[in-house]
Amino acid sequence: MLREFNHKLALIVKKRMTAKVILLALLSLQTISIMADPPKAVWYRYYDSKGIANVSSSVTPNHIRYGYEALDSNMQVIQRARPYNAEKDAPQRAAAAKQRESDLKLKRAYTNSQVATQKRNTALSYILKQIKFQQDELKQLQNDRIGFLRQEKENMRKGKSNPKPLQDMIDYNSKNIVMKKEQIQSLQSHYRNTKAEYDRIIARLKTLE
Repeated sequence: MLREFNHKLALIVKKRMTAKVILLALLSLQTISIMADPPKAVWYRYYDSKGIANVSSSVTPNHIRYGYEALDSNMQVIQRARPYNAEKDAPQRAAAAKQRESDLKLKRAYTNSQVATQKRNTALSYILKQIKFQQDELKQLQNDRIGFLRQEKENMRKGKSNPKPLQDMIDYNSKNIVMKKEQIQSLQSHYRNTKAEYDRIIARLKTLE
């Protein structure tokens, strides 16, 4: 009798174990099915400027404008899309297109930053030579002025007025000195602007390399 009871108990335990195995297998199959077949978007919802929800089965321009949520058949959110305003982004797109065009022009003109660096050095060297030439001429004009003023001072010591040729040379010399100083300042400004422009070009080309 005890043997019969143990036999029945073993059968009951075996049946329960079998039921648990079947249940676990079914759960595993369901999990695999869910992972293999992700939820699909059935509805698309967006909120307008008044906060009112709008749902449709397809994406409309308003969905794109305000941003929308993709919903499954149970109205659960499975994906979100950020708003996109074509009018608002137009200036940015135009600026990006302008920058691309500018970059292409730089590449056509200079190829790379090394070529641009060589052209910068050549241009700056030429400007420096011009500045040096104008400075030498200014120095000569200033030396000439010293001689003219010495003659003027001598005439004043003798109680004489300057002869017209001497006065003309003094006036002409004075005008030339002012002109040379302005030319030097202009060249120095041109040097700074040229260097700044080339430095900008070189820096941009380096970012494109």
